Amino acid sequence: MKQLSLIFFALAALTLAFTAPVDAVSVDTNNSVVTWKGYKVLGFHTGTLKLTKGELQMQDGVLVGGSFLLNMGTINCTDLEGAGKGKLEGHLKSADFFGVEKFPTAAFQITQVVSRGTPGSYKVTGNLTIKETTKPIRFNVQIAQEKGQQVATGEVTIDRSDFDVRYGSGSFFDSLGDNTIYDEFDLAIRLVLNK
Repeated sequence: MKQLSLIFFALAALTLAFTAPVDAVSVDTNNSVVTWKGYKVLGFHTGTLKLTKGELQMQDGVLVGGSFLLNMGTINCTDLEGAGKGKLEGHLKSADFFGVEKFPTAAFQITQVVSRGTPGSYKVTGNLTIKETTKPIRFNVQIAQEKGQQVATGEVTIDRSDFDVRYGSGSFFDSLGDNTIYDEFDLAIRLVLNK
């Protein structure tokens, strides 16, 4: 029995010795961006969000985890100008939508990464937290080299009603007609990693 325990311990030690360390690679927040697109009956609006911080965890060059924090105060509308732009941005930051004064950040934490069979291509599952409500989401991520830097990209559709963002939602209010704002909005994530 003693010999069996020694063999098991030796095997465990060998396994640990040959396991590559996990590297936390920080996100370049100045050059990373999340682009959004929200839809309404009579059209759509587009814009961007900046990151407060983020990191991806890599093991032997393979994605194994990570997280990032969105700065909700940087909500920017890119399809309007002037007073209309300011009005929409202010409304999105208000308590009607994301309540930025009370909830200045939104967070994403990876909980599972599965390879999609080609280098740099993954299916990522994680927890998205908006306004203190956390829901699981899943989307594909691609990591590739661009001009000497690793860049992670992915696209995901979010249902705002899952996070109690109710304004203009047909899920909560009747008779909105042309004023209905659809619950689902799209996010395109682009994370530039520091070298």
